[in-house]
Amino acid sequence: MNDLVERLTNTERDQSFANVRPRDAATLIVLDHSEGQPKVMMGRRHDRHKFMPGKFVFPGGRVEVYDGRMSAAGELPAAIERRLLTHVKRPTKAKARALALAALRETSEETGVVLGTRNAQTPKIPGEGWKPFADANVMPDLQSLYFIARAITPPRRPRRFDTRFFAIDAKTIAHRFDGTVGPDGEFDDLVWIPVSEARQLDLPTITQVVLEELEARIAAGLETDRPVPFYRMVRGRFTRELI
Repeated sequence: MNDLVERLTNTERDQSFANVRPRDAATLIVLDHSEGQPKVMMGRRHDRHKFMPGKFVFPGGRVEVYDGRMSAAGELPAAIERRLLTHVKRPTKAKARALALAALRETSEETGVVLGTRNAQTPKIPGEGWKPFADANVMPDLQSLYFIARAITPPRRPRRFDTRFFAIDAKTIAHRFDGTVGPDGEFDDLVWIPVSEARQLDLPTITQVVLEELEARIAAGLETDRPVPFYRMVRGRFTRELI
């Protein structure tokens, strides 16, 4: 894995920006195994975006203050909760839930794909971002998530995030809304592409690295108790620590 660390360290970056504290964020990798070779869902960011324009990425975004208050059909496995709270100031169960729930909410907002369990009644939502789940009568299911990686954006970048990368099986897609992807959305294109071919897309370096981590985890069998790589810059060089 040393080549992954070297690739992140040697990536050219404009470091002329003021240093800011990274914000908690979450990303979701939706995996489709229905055709044998696993595929991932990726979106192309609009060229109008100031942050990573034109790049293919997994859906995701920052954690909102109300995310941890959303009810769920199933809770996080203990092993994932423990790893989510490693190297976290003031670790709480609510924080771990918020990180995982944010990944599911952001995916529904950016792609129209709502993942979870259909509910007989409309779930009560803590904020407007969860409206797609209420509209589709779907409860998020944290028990279906896998924790794949964590990465912190290097200092002196225009935006910095402390991002947790999760994965989930496409079988948990409970509903799809049309009209989310397009001129007015976060993505102008959405693709399902084999994991082995995804690195041919125009990707941020960290997305390339996480794809390689994902391939290794799939080959070994996705497990909730498997250690998770944590990428961050220390003294001008990226490090990879298993948590």
